[in-house]
Amino acid sequence: MATPDHPPTEPAFRPESGPRSEPASRPESGPPPESGQRPEPGPRAEERIAVDLAAVVSQLMRRMRAASSQGALTPSQRAVISRLYTEGPTTTAALARAELVRPQSMRMILAALEEQTLVERTPHPTDGRQVVFSITERGHEAITSVGQAKQSWLLDAIDTRLDADERRALAEATDLLKRLVQE
Repeated sequence: MATPDHPPTEPAFRPESGPRSEPASRPESGPPPESGQRPEPGPRAEERIAVDLAAVVSQLMRRMRAASSQGALTPSQRAVISRLYTEGPTTTAALARAELVRPQSMRMILAALEEQTLVERTPHPTDGRQVVFSITERGHEAITSVGQAKQSWLLDAIDTRLDADERRALAEATDLLKRLVQE
């Protein structure tokens, strides 16, 4: 049974209402229509792949997030610490823009992180009205721990659930996914 945490393995396809126009260069799948019959519209192979891939990636991210959620960090706090870890010190406003949240929300996230001594503030070097937030050593340890927990879960899942041929296929699929996300 499908639940928010366990989407169906075969996502239901719901065609849009109204006529559907397919490119003339793409043949319809299935047997040719008998005289006077039109084939039923169905998803193109690429559409099915896109729907299935989005569902699998979403479920994979939820599982990895669950594996790393033993700490007291919320997903928003993890995102901010991760950004500070990878991109370096920045202002509240810049973090809010990057994370697509209001500055007030970012201030609350940063206050919680500062209370846990995972981030620290210093005066902005040129603008006395602003402060710059950076990750602390404790913050580095926290985000490293989160990453290790995710990687450990994924490694265990690959080792225990996939045979050698499936692992090779996954490696090939990973290369294809890397190409999809390149800009």
